[in-house]
Order: sequence, then C-alpha cells, then structure tokens
Amino acid sequence: MIQDTQQDPIGLIRGRYRVYTATSAQDIQAAQSLRALAFGLRSSQDIDAFDPSQDHVLVRETDSGRLVCCFRTWVFCGAAIHQSYAAQFYDLRRLAAFDGPMMELGRFCVHPDVSDPDVVRIAWGAMTQFVDARGIRLLFGCTSFAGVDMRPYLHAFALLQARHLAPPRWQPAESAAEAVRFADHGPQTLDQKSAMLHMPPLLRTYLLMGGWVSDHAVIDRQMNTLHVFTGLEIAAIPENRKRLLRGLA
Repeated sequence: MIQDTQQDPIGLIRGRYRVYTATSAQDIQAAQSLRALAFGLRSSQDIDAFDPSQDHVLVRETDSGRLVCCFRTWVFCGAAIHQSYAAQFYDLRRLAAFDGPMMELGRFCVHPDVSDPDVVRIAWGAMTQFVDARGIRLLFGCTSFAGVDMRPYLHAFALLQARHLAPPRWQPAESAAEAVRFADHGPQTLDQKSAMLHMPPLLRTYLLMGGWVSDHAVIDRQMNTLHVFTGLEIAAIPENRKRLLRGLA
C-alpha cells in the first residue's frame, strides 16, 4: 500500500528559514528549477514522472523568499516499494518484506550558492517532524555522487564496501543497465581521508546516523550522477542524534 501523505503537511520556521510542503504548481516548478541547477543539468527544469504523485518540500529564506533547498518524499509499505523512484535502478525484493512504513527521500539538493549549514539542519528537522508523525521505520533513497566518472570515488566506494553495506536481508540486488560493483574496483590500500573528502554530504549524514548502502553504484547518465541506494532504519539512529533532530523539529 502507498500511504497518503498529503494529510500531514510539513511546516517549520527556524531563524532565517521556512520549510513547508508545496501547495501550488509554482512551488513545484521552483523546486524543479533548483534541482536542474543543483544537479548541473542542461535543461532549465528537472521534471520526471514521479513529480505529480510525491510531496515536495521547500526551504526558503524568510526575508527574501529565495528557495535554498528542496526534496521530495512519499511513503510506501511492503511490496509498494516497487513503485518507488529507486526501484527503477535497484531490485528491492528483499526490502518489500520490511515491516513498517518506509519513506523515500529524493532529489535532495541545496542551492549551489548557499553554504549555511543551518539549511540542511532545518531540512532534517522537517523530515524528523514527518517521520515522527507518521511512524516511519525506514528512510531510503538514491544518494548521488556528481558525474559519472567513478575514478574520483574509488576510495569512498571502498569505505562503503568495508564498513557500511546493507544487512544481507535488506541488500538491494543489481538491476540497472550500468552498475559499478564496489568489490570489483577497490584500491589496494584504502585512503580514508580521500574517501571522506569525496563522500557526498548527504551520504555522510546518513552514515553518521547508522545508515547503510547497496554494494554497487548505478551510473545514471540522464542525471549525470553515480548513485547508491541508501537506507536508514529509524530504530538504529543513536538516541543522542534523535534528540538533536527532534530539537530542530
């Protein structure tokens, strides 16, 4: 079953920023424009078939109204996960047996000119608000590495292979036409500094909270990214981090 999330809109104001669920076509178009800019696409908007059915969350500056961050979400239970965006690229048959609501987080991006860490913090605070309200037990999505050249990320992939693979009972299997298996491309010696330097900030956040990843990356030429399936079981998040997140919410 796919759950109706529209009854639980996100609304949060902290300091200079306001987070809310899109309520108009103009909001969604603004998010699509920011996504195209943040992902470095040639088109002026990033539009796909999942946009009409998912909730779009926007973070704006309260004074200027400038859109600084956005992401989209939807909630799935059981076999409905096969209708998720991630299921286009990963075989999620094992996760279809997961007990409880699962929320897909997609197209998370921050305006390239924005470096204020409070933007990401308030976005996570808003997600925490929603996770608590709906009893979400698993957060998942595709976490992107910029570009389709794997070479800069080999140490990052080796670190994921060594320490952060999904539990076997949930591990996504390969189904994409182009994939990079971590075990096939690992460097002889792991350089942890290089690994962390080339790890996407969103993925670092997932891993710090106990997240795990697929054993391979998918080459997505349409979005000009390499991405990994990423999962975060809410029950596995350390209590001190839960308190911090709830404080933001």
